Amino acid sequence: MTIEFSPFIPWAIIAVLAVLAIAISGLGFLRGVRGTAIRLGASFAVLAALANPLLMQEEREPLTTIVPVIVDRSQSQEIAGRATQTDKALEGLRERLARFPNLEPRIVEVADPGDTDTPSTKLFEALTAATTDVPPARIGGAIFVTDGQVHDLPGEGQKLGFEAPLHALVTGKAGEFDRRIEIIRAPRFGIVDEEQELTFRVFDDGTASSQPADVSVKMNGEDLGTVPATPGAETSFAFRVPRGGNNVLEFSVAGTPGEVTDVNNRAIHLIEGIRQNLRVLLVSGEPHAGERAWRNLLKSDASVDLVHFTILRPPEKQDGTPINELSLIAFPTRELFVEKINDFDLIIFDRYQHRGVLPILYYDYIAEYVKNGGALLIAAGPEHAGQDSIALTPLASVLPATPTGEVHQAGFFPRLSDQGKRHPVTRGLDGSAAEPPQWGRWFRSVEVTGEAGETVMTADGDRPLLVLNRADQGRVAMLLSDQGWLWARGFEGGGPHVSLYRRIAHWLMKEPELEEEALKARAVGRALEVTRQTIGDAPGEATITAPSGETQTLALSEIQPGLYRGERRMTETGLFTVTNGNFTTLVHVGAVDAPEFRAMVSTTESLMPISANSKGLTARLDDGNNGIRLPDILPVRGEVRVADDRRMLIRLTDETVLKGVNTLPLFAGFGGLGILLLAVSAMWWREGR
Repeated sequence: MTIEFSPFIPWAIIAVLAVLAIAISGLGFLRGVRGTAIRLGASFAVLAALANPLLMQEEREPLTTIVPVIVDRSQSQEIAGRATQTDKALEGLRERLARFPNLEPRIVEVADPGDTDTPSTKLFEALTAATTDVPPARIGGAIFVTDGQVHDLPGEGQKLGFEAPLHALVTGKAGEFDRRIEIIRAPRFGIVDEEQELTFRVFDDGTASSQPADVSVKMNGEDLGTVPATPGAETSFAFRVPRGGNNVLEFSVAGTPGEVTDVNNRAIHLIEGIRQNLRVLLVSGEPHAGERAWRNLLKSDASVDLVHFTILRPPEKQDGTPINELSLIAFPTRELFVEKINDFDLIIFDRYQHRGVLPILYYDYIAEYVKNGGALLIAAGPEHAGQDSIALTPLASVLPATPTGEVHQAGFFPRLSDQGKRHPVTRGLDGSAAEPPQWGRWFRSVEVTGEAGETVMTADGDRPLLVLNRADQGRVAMLLSDQGWLWARGFEGGGPHVSLYRRIAHWLMKEPELEEEALKARAVGRALEVTRQTIGDAPGEATITAPSGETQTLALSEIQPGLYRGERRMTETGLFTVTNGNFTTLVHVGAVDAPEFRAMVSTTESLMPISANSKGLTARLDDGNNGIRLPDILPVRGEVRVADDRRMLIRLTDETVLKGVNTLPLFAGFGGLGILLLAVSAMWWREGR
């Protein structure tokens, strides 16, 4: 209870009246006036009534003590039975905290955030968020249920934000072991067919293993062999980038008996292959309007080194002009087709015919070049149907079609065949969707028979116009008309000659984006996008294998003829395997070096210093018998000065909330009136004496 005043008049006036009363009473005492003391008491009674004293009593309710319980639900908690231990511990904590009505638990489950590509366990961030709305004095302690792999530990000297114990209940088992592999240094880009070097390291976390590490290496799904590695030491690996575009280099270390998980036994590195100075040999059999279209296209590509020869003077031409007076460059046949033929990525014969310029043996060299992985394009004109056709040379062994000797001279719209509508070389060419196609006509085509491979474009009467085929390790394309230049000149609106020519050339040089049968996957944030390219029937569903081993199917929908796609948001982060039929590809969702997968053994060492500094308890939940051992909870009054090695101490708060205030005026009502009457009556009685 307290006494407070609520004066009826200002305190200054009351003070003046009090001074006057004291002065008059003092004068009365000096003169010996009888009844002065009674008059002084009556004056003070009146002044006290004017001051209006109040007797006040507050009604307060004690506040509960907040106990945050932060539960780790990250991916590392899903292995080795830790999720079961966590569930049991959470259930036990709920029950024990419920025994104390003055304790208010706040349970926060911290899962892998879905809006980040770099998963990590941030328990202290969750603790701060759970206690921002309460004063530090109300927090009696915090309890973490985790495997100890926490990635936002406070720095040295950094406060928790409250003066109460922090307890850590650690899942997993003591003495766990895990082997993992990480890429330490690696190039992001590499020149195709040039040697690159990468450095990786095998780590043994926990109890060291004496077993050596054998690391299997794959490039784009193909085995590159096995590399021995010493755990803890850096190991170098040299390789060549096999193709342009995206390349996936996969390292996997063999599992070790007793390790907690094999999720981090694989690591991948993505390297972009860059073709440097693609060398193309263009041989034009004679000057004609179409050769400029090929030349302009290839010269406009900065990554292409073009070597172009046009046969202006065939050997049979004899006009009596002395050789030393000719300003023509001799065709270096031996240098090009024997000594340096393997330096070229693509050879183009544009309206070329066999007229003795090349010895017959050289066609054998060209055929072998193709079979060993080279690329050949035949842009045929009328000469391809004649007696000097190169189809009548040893080159015929790699050509996908044989000319019949007929040349059709009639206007026609080049059209995509059924296969052409699905083939990546011709799929979606501008103007191909309309009937007739929205491009200009051509007026000449060479008739062939016995075509192999895929006929992707047709001339009039469904005769083959563009034929693509594989010959052993190499590729061959035949464009059975020399009229493509009409599109380049804009005849009847022109046509997509640049797209068509470029796609043909890139398919011949094995550009991954133009493969007929391909399975690709890429991560867009946390979404996994799967693309299947095929010229066959619908490929069906894709199977996705997550890092945890869980599998799920993904339906692929046709977005273009021959192109199927599906997308799904992933809840896990790590290396996923996508399969469809005989095709398999790998994709990493999230950051490759995510903290969540760097170390996955449970540990008490990370949280023990912080817990000990706050007088908290760090204990393992495992009881050694596939159960858990949960420490008791002991609420205490006042500051926690000493840690308990068996119980979790919770500091009870002294905070209260004001519910109401009761007031009693001391000079109000009959009590105050009686006191005043008593004072006045005393003065009257004394005056009467």
